[in-house]
Amino acid sequence: MNKGKIIWCLRQKKGIEITETKPHLAELYIKEAEETLENVRTTKGKWKVITAYYSCYNALYSILMKSGIKCEIHDCTIELMGLFGFEDKEVKYLKKLKEDRLKTQYYLENIRLKNEGAVGEFVSKCKIILSSLNSQKIEQIRKELKGAKHE
Repeated sequence: MNKGKIIWCLRQKKGIEITETKPHLAELYIKEAEETLENVRTTKGKWKVITAYYSCYNALYSILMKSGIKCEIHDCTIELMGLFGFEDKEVKYLKKLKEDRLKTQYYLENIRLKNEGAVGEFVSKCKIILSSLNSQKIEQIRKELKGAKHE
């Protein structure tokens, strides 16, 4: 986690914002991630990369909703992964998937999803984190973000 980037994100209009916890939205986002994962398995071409990214992103965002963290800047959302115990390789995976999504969606590059199974693994990891996230851990993360905002 890049603390400087987190501070920058906290200061942006649509960046990291601490809100009330939203367990109901967390459930909806993880359900959306699972449904999108099913689409990854059946879709073809560039849409496979795009749906793969959104499956992972929605799974990650479910964790933020449960924690009461709102963020509309994808790079900032990804930067928060370190607070929830994701490994560096998982952060790099999502960053690369985001990059591939942008290249294929906006620049029409012919990028194929290399490892469909990795998408399911990422969503599963998010579900594990989501289910293990208790009020004490949420409060610790929120406190850390509030402290960073005032640096």
